Amino acid sequence: MNDFSQLVQSRQTTRDFNATEITADILDRILDDARWAPSWSNTRAYKIALATGETTKKLRESYLREFDAFSVAQASQTPPDIDGDYDIFARYPEDLRERQVQVGVDLYRHLGIERDDTVARGKHMRRNFEAFGAPVMGLVFIHRDFLPYSALDAGLMLQTIFLSAKAHGVDSCPLGVLAGWRRPADELFDIPAEYALVTGFALGYGTDAPVNQFRAAHPPLDIIPERHTPAQHA
Repeated sequence: MNDFSQLVQSRQTTRDFNATEITADILDRILDDARWAPSWSNTRAYKIALATGETTKKLRESYLREFDAFSVAQASQTPPDIDGDYDIFARYPEDLRERQVQVGVDLYRHLGIERDDTVARGKHMRRNFEAFGAPVMGLVFIHRDFLPYSALDAGLMLQTIFLSAKAHGVDSCPLGVLAGWRRPADELFDIPAEYALVTGFALGYGTDAPVNQFRAAHPPLDIIPERHTPAQHA
């Protein structure tokens, strides 16, 4: 049990990878572990598009084109051409926004990027679309007609991938921002129309870059207190 706790706590979001490829054997073991993730009525209402080798290069280039076009549109104050299945740029609910803002503030402070340094912030954001140099890029799709259960199952599966990867010495990074654009995925993969792109992820081997020393806060779970009814008196 202690070993499992150490495994969970050792996994982190890696934001700089070297070019070392993950061997086919290790990647197969990670994916095989993921099939044991629990699922609603065993439906497994999700699919993965996995890019390795030359396909990773093509997918990365396609996403970089989307980001660069997005940046130009923002600079010219014109509507960006975003075709994602979900609006990843929607404002967070107010009760969650504080956490969203705080992790951004903490990360940029760690990197020494000032709030008004739009050039440096843009360069760091662009790295997301490069999957931070990872040799493996993944895209997760969920069945549109089985929400929220398909999204729940996809999350369980993805965490299993991340933990298995760590157990095999492989680092990982969730890349939710990739869900903002579906075109890159459709260019390279034959994706059923009933499946929506919900997130991306990266797998590889992290470098010793300072960004990989960043640790987000992990507060205790929010446990809803039990409701107590007034005592009944005879």
